[in-house]
Amino acid sequence: MSRLPLAAALIAASAAMASPLSATQSAPYFTAQLAAPTSEERAIAGGVVFRCEETRCAAPRSGDRSLRVCSELRREVGAIASFTANGRALSAAQLARCNG
Repeated sequence: MSRLPLAAALIAASAAMASPLSATQSAPYFTAQLAAPTSEERAIAGGVVFRCEETRCAAPRSGDRSLRVCSELRREVGAIASFTANGRALSAAQLARCNG
């Protein structure tokens, strides 16, 4: 019985624990591409905290509808160029409503 597979598994597990995307912190549910850079590093919309950097904001899932979250985020950081929830982009009509 080789110990190599066990060693590889332990190394992979250690790397996963050290990774910023741990098991309790998954990929963002909401992502927004802003029309212009923002100076805000965080914004609250739909009851969740968005982390923003220049023209991109991301956040975990909330209980609110995507359009409402988008509208609330727009009020905080400005016009939204695109908005996705769980990998699905808002339509052009929905994005227009988001941007009011």
